[in-house]
Amino acid sequence: METILSKRAAKVLEALDKSTRAHIAAGIDWIPKGDIKPLQGYSDGRMRLRIGKYRIVFRYMVENTEKVLYIMDIGSRGDIYK
Repeated sequence: METILSKRAAKVLEALDKSTRAHIAAGIDWIPKGDIKPLQGYSDGRMRLRIGKYRIVFRYMVENTEKVLYIMDIGSRGDIYK
């Protein structure tokens, strides 16, 4: 499965320190098994993954009959849902 990061998610990931970036990258690799919950109020299938104090908002898409994991946003718990 291919993983695509939005410009916003890539920018946030680049700004993080090396250890936090590695922790989040490892969490993204384990997405089907992590602490995942669907986000309420969205009809496009958005879900969130909790990694410590950070949240990753993502959804699955199908592109040319291939399943794609689209990372929409990465942020701290208090700021991600605003």
